[in-house]
Amino acid sequence: MKIMYIDTSTNYLYMGVVADNKLLYQIKKDYGHDLSKYTLEEIDKMFNILNLKPIDIDKIIVVSGPGSFTGIRIGMTFAKIFAWAFKKDIITITSLEAMKESVETTSLVVPLIDARRGYVYAGIYDNNQNIFKNQYIKLDDLLSKIYELNQDYVIVTNNNLQINNTINYDPNILKIVKTYQNQEAINPHSVEPNYLKLTEAEENLERNNHDKEN
Repeated sequence: MKIMYIDTSTNYLYMGVVADNKLLYQIKKDYGHDLSKYTLEEIDKMFNILNLKPIDIDKIIVVSGPGSFTGIRIGMTFAKIFAWAFKKDIITITSLEAMKESVETTSLVVPLIDARRGYVYAGIYDNNQNIFKNQYIKLDDLLSKIYELNQDYVIVTNNNLQINNTINYDPNILKIVKTYQNQEAINPHSVEPNYLKLTEAEENLERNNHDKEN
C-alpha cells in the first residue's frame, strides 16, 4: 500500500510517500508566494526519485484547510484530479489535525494558523480529543479560552505571533499517514476545501446583500 500525502494549506509544501507504514520520501519547504509555481515540479521530482508512476499510488491524503485560500486550492485541485484520473482513494484531513498529530506531549495541544487582522484558525486538543472545535477566532479570545482551561498547553504554529508556549510546526508525515490512512475515502467530486471562514469575495457579497436589505 503506497500512500501519498500532500499539504499546501500554507506557504509550505509538506509532501511525502508512505509504503507499508514506512516513509519513503518527504519534503518540507517554505516556498512563500511561489508555492503554486513549484508544487507540480516537486511532485514530478518525487516520483522520479522513487522510480514510481502515478498509477503506483494506492491512496492520497490531502489537507483540505484551513489556511491560505490559494494554497488550499493548489493541493486540493491536484488531489481531486489525481484521484479521479487514476481511480484512487482520496482522504481529506484538516491542517489543524495534521498539526496536533505531529506533537508528542501530555499537555493540551493548540494548533494555530495566523488568519491575519488579529484572527487565527485554531482548535484545542486534549489527548487527541478536540475539546474546543476548530474555528476562525480572534487570537485574544482563543488565549482567554486557553487560560480559562487552566492546564499546561503547547501552541503549534509556523507563524511568529509572539505568544507563550509556542513550538514550530514540523509535520510528522509518517505518523499523520498512519493515523488517517484507514479513514473512509471520499468521492473525488465530493471533496471540498475546509476554509473555516468565507472567502473575501463571499464576505463582500454577504456584506452587500446585508446593506441592501437594510
